[in-house]
Amino acid sequence: MGTIVTNEIKVGTAFMCENEPLIVQKKLGQKGGRQGITVNLRVKNIVTGSTKDLGVDAGDKFQEIELEKKAVKLSYVDGEDYHFMDENWEEVVLSKEDLGDNAGYIKPSEAEGDDDDYALEITYYEGKAVGIDLPIRITRKITYCEPGIKGDTSGKSSKPATLDTGIEVMVPLFCNTDDRIVIDTRDGSFVERAKDK
Repeated sequence: MGTIVTNEIKVGTAFMCENEPLIVQKKLGQKGGRQGITVNLRVKNIVTGSTKDLGVDAGDKFQEIELEKKAVKLSYVDGEDYHFMDENWEEVVLSKEDLGDNAGYIKPSEAEGDDDDYALEITYYEGKAVGIDLPIRITRKITYCEPGIKGDTSGKSSKPATLDTGIEVMVPLFCNTDDRIVIDTRDGSFVERAKDK
């Protein structure tokens, strides 16, 4: 069990804060001021299941909670429930709320060998499934965005785009509907257009 500082915390990170075991569901942004930078997080108490918004200073240190991890595949989604299968064909069900922002990056693969078959790991705390760990980069398809602007490759301006999982991310103006893009799952930021278009 190591210590982590605020800037190492991402969605799915579990840590102790004021004797509460917390897991991060969403990064809500940060605010700078005279006292320094405060990072705002939506966290869930792993034991009680209650959620709250928490502001932590950029330099704060926390005790990281060691979570057990098990490799799984996402089988299907039923309403708000995500059904995963581990290598022993045992089913694990997590709610959309349990997954937090991570739910927006995954969907069941539609064909064997489909590239939606990402290496996912369910995280367990004291034997209870509490969330998932994602790869840092995931490729998703844009299902809707305003038409791209030719010649604008600077990437400085951006527009909203809806992904095939239903979430919205900001992408450069040159992106189009049906483009496959690489997203950084730590903060939902656009990385690049996928090379396999």
